[in-house]
Amino acid sequence: MLSLQKLKVRGLAPISFELHKGDLLVVRGPSGSGKSLLLRAIADLDEAAGEIRLDKGRRALMKPENWRRKARYLSAESGWWLERTGEHFTDLQTAKKQAGELGLAEKLFDNPVAHLSSGERQRLSFVRALEDHPPVLLLDEPTSALDEVAADLMERKILALQKTGIILIVVTHSHAQAERLATHTLTITDGKTRFEAR
Repeated sequence: MLSLQKLKVRGLAPISFELHKGDLLVVRGPSGSGKSLLLRAIADLDEAAGEIRLDKGRRALMKPENWRRKARYLSAESGWWLERTGEHFTDLQTAKKQAGELGLAEKLFDNPVAHLSSGERQRLSFVRALEDHPPVLLLDEPTSALDEVAADLMERKILALQKTGIILIVVTHSHAQAERLATHTLTITDGKTRFEAR
């Protein structure tokens, strides 16, 4: 279970909710409303008062790097620090299989990162985020750079992960995507939040 109790994110009223294994929370709201700030706060990338627990573990009692392995944040624009794509993965065989499920060719792992399109980088960073099997995934607009076919494959992968018990929090501007994915929604309007089960 992921539990937020009176989490104070800049510009937002205190937020409290609970998610259980296999729940998929879609976060909606206009641009600049605080959706990404919320995900970054949950991942302990930005300071935020309040309490977050994952099962019996408290975020405040863990080293930030240990917490982030459990609550993995994936931004809309991923970071890459080595020249070649494959150098960013520890298990290339599994990574290539998962990339294939997202419509990506194995040869991309031999390419320089600079040669990847934004959509390829987005999907490969998603695969990279799965390597150590985080129990919570925080996805900030995971299909923003994808065409319709690639976005459909990404949604299928997200739903497959949900069935394994991973807790997912997904930011999206697409009402249709929210309808397809969400078990719960968090709507942000003028600094106020509304949490609902569907």
